[in-house]
Amino acid sequence: MNSDELPLSRAEADRSAELRTSPGALADALADPATRVLLVSDGKVLTEGPSTLALLTVAEAIASGASGARTTPEPARAAAQESADVDAWVLLGRHADVTYLALRVPADHPAPPRGESADVLVHRGPGTPSASSAGWSSLRQIGGELGALEAGLATTAVAVDAWHARHPRCPRCGAATSVEQAGWVRRCTVDGSEHYPRTDAAVIMAVLDPEHRLLLGRSAAWAEKRFSTLAGFVEPGESLEHAVRREVLEEAGVVVGEVEYQGSQPWPFPASLMVGFVAHATGTVPRPDGKELVDARWFTREELAAAVRAGEVIPPGRASIARALVEDWFGGPLPEPLDPRDTWR
Repeated sequence: MNSDELPLSRAEADRSAELRTSPGALADALADPATRVLLVSDGKVLTEGPSTLALLTVAEAIASGASGARTTPEPARAAAQESADVDAWVLLGRHADVTYLALRVPADHPAPPRGESADVLVHRGPGTPSASSAGWSSLRQIGGELGALEAGLATTAVAVDAWHARHPRCPRCGAATSVEQAGWVRRCTVDGSEHYPRTDAAVIMAVLDPEHRLLLGRSAAWAEKRFSTLAGFVEPGESLEHAVRREVLEEAGVVVGEVEYQGSQPWPFPASLMVGFVAHATGTVPRPDGKELVDARWFTREELAAAVRAGEVIPPGRASIARALVEDWFGGPLPEPLDPRDTWR
């Protein structure tokens, strides 16, 4: 398995980090009719179908009223002059001569209406989905269905929006911060310190025993029948490999020897990077800790396939690296459950 096979971590737009420090880059992008905008709000992005982002023109995004500043189109460069608007925009990157921006929308903002003169989706051509298909969608719902470019745009937008929402003040002195570098820096208005989006490293592992059985566990926070690979955050001062061994031992009571890197996936819920491994166990008796895990079982390929078909096990969602790790071990896509309600997106 390689990183190109992982959902939410495939090829994406050039982030064009050099543009973030250019004084006129954001204003130029807002004035460019080719620019496309993704609306993001509280961990969700605007979609116009089950696997398609609603990528709007700047005028459409402003017309939606998403910035909270206006409900009718105005010149895009003028819109960029008000600090409230500037702080809501994030430069995501460029691809094929198109600049992509995210517009951060207040939580609980309704999806833009359709069919009105200022409708943000009014210019869609033949094959446009019905009105009922447009709305806010979480990455857990659509991440595995998006193409490479859209998956990268949506993941970045959700992660940066979450950072802004959680870090409005300086962690050093508590003063308010202002947004700079096209949404990628917050500067303290008192001490001048700069603060950047953070990423928390976490390990996730397909644990295999000497017979090549796969260890899956059920978290105490999950409903019955939901099983996934083991995972946990990397602690200060430890390597990724040590984190794998520690987490498996702490949660499942299984000792791990050799650890092999497989790939990584951004996981913006709200700010993680999931680093995937195959871990080879030296012991075969799982002892769930009863806190993190309430159940842990070894599965052969045949046992897992039968359990999934019968709805006895709901595997990881398609948008997750956990699913990619499981299916890499399985040798292909997992079977569909006989009852479609037994799914976990």
